[in-house]
Amino acid sequence: MPIMLKSDLTARQYWEEVKDNPNRKQFGFGKKAAVINIDLQRAYTDLEHFETAYQTHPRQIDFINEISALARDCGMPVIWTYVAYMENADDAGIWGTRTDTPASLQNIKAGSERAELDARLTIDHKRDAIFNKRMASVFHESPLQSLLVWHGVDTVILTGGSTSGCVRASAVDSLSRGYRTIIPEECVADKHEIPHFANLADMMLKYADVEPVATVKKWLTMQPAR
Repeated sequence: MPIMLKSDLTARQYWEEVKDNPNRKQFGFGKKAAVINIDLQRAYTDLEHFETAYQTHPRQIDFINEISALARDCGMPVIWTYVAYMENADDAGIWGTRTDTPASLQNIKAGSERAELDARLTIDHKRDAIFNKRMASVFHESPLQSLLVWHGVDTVILTGGSTSGCVRASAVDSLSRGYRTIIPEECVADKHEIPHFANLADMMLKYADVEPVATVKKWLTMQPAR
């Protein structure tokens, strides 16, 4: 009877082992991608002002801006999401019941500083879509699926945070809907390295291709202008 494997590896070491496996089969890129940038709002990116903020790669936002610009050049959709709730947080549902502090999820109010997208992001407000999402997955009760179908997308590139939360939930839903799912490693972040690297490994093994940002940029530069 199979038993659970045990290991003394750290989460980071396990991720490196998974990443370096030459036998790992990839889903690969398809014909047309959408870039979905998840919750790059001040609650999670403004290290100076908010205790809930985090950073993994110091150039994360630079890379996300570069990927988004390349996608636009190819006529591919770019989507930004943020989390924000109504004043009484009824739209947070049970997710908003575990804690009730100024830093709690359900206390990111619509129109607040915590809900603001990071000012360092380069957003084209004439063509990029911006969605207020309430739950972990970008697909949950959002217009995203209709937008992807309209654009004929078969590949989803996910960036943002957190790796173990909204990125993972979105990756599972993306694969479940039949999309090739790509995660640029330097473009996702989490509060702690253990969930970050453990979830990168798990997504790589099950739900997505986790690629260096350079690989994603190279693929985008090879696509024809649309």
